[in-house]
Amino acid sequence: MARVLLYGGTGGIGLATARGLRARGYALHLVARDAARLDAAAAELGETTVTAGDVTDPDLFARATGEAGEALSGLVYAVGTINLRPLARLSTADVESDFRINALGAFLAVQAAAAALKAGGAADAADGAGAGIVLFSTVAVAQGFAAHASVAMAKGAVEGLALSLAAEMSPQVRVNVVAPSLTRTPLAAAITANETLASGIASMHALQRLGTPEDVGGLAAFLVSREAAWITGQVIGVDGGRSTLRTKG
Repeated sequence: MARVLLYGGTGGIGLATARGLRARGYALHLVARDAARLDAAAAELGETTVTAGDVTDPDLFARATGEAGEALSGLVYAVGTINLRPLARLSTADVESDFRINALGAFLAVQAAAAALKAGGAADAADGAGAGIVLFSTVAVAQGFAAHASVAMAKGAVEGLALSLAAEMSPQVRVNVVAPSLTRTPLAAAITANETLASGIASMHALQRLGTPEDVGGLAAFLVSREAAWITGQVIGVDGGRSTLRTKG
């Protein structure tokens, strides 16, 4: 059975992606920090193995790839930060942490799994699909928002990484990026728990609501799958229209 390695598999978007992939018949190998939550997710999903660890540990990536298997049909790096501070309040440690978790982690995850992805992609290429990698950015890279300097810089690096990898790893491996706007996930709870604030941000979107994990995870699962066999090197917004549309003023 085709297997996908998924970092951040117990988070809101990661778990929604995992469910979408299982619905398409993929086996999974989930990676996250909390072993108990990993075990619960594996029990729910079925056909799922796990590795517990933190993406700030450089040894995690080789271990997770080794435990996932010698051939992979996909990799999803659904790990991120929401560190919203104005420039004057950002420390070097803040910026380094955001870059390490968002960009360097994505790089190390793909580097460690490259041989397994190419092996799996070569097998899948017989029907024109190849393996699929999905990384995550943010609408703030393309749009530009105050207090987003650190996270937007890190996610901008993810977009550059993905385009380079899409060129280098073709044709066995496809690489795409999903760029959400604010989504109701545990990571964003500090913002979305305040309904007045959440409603105000929702009103800035043409579709007048915040995203859900299923909105974002559904696209990520599609991009890994054979249904997206001719899509690579793309940054695709799942943002309620925020990056491109203005419905007021």
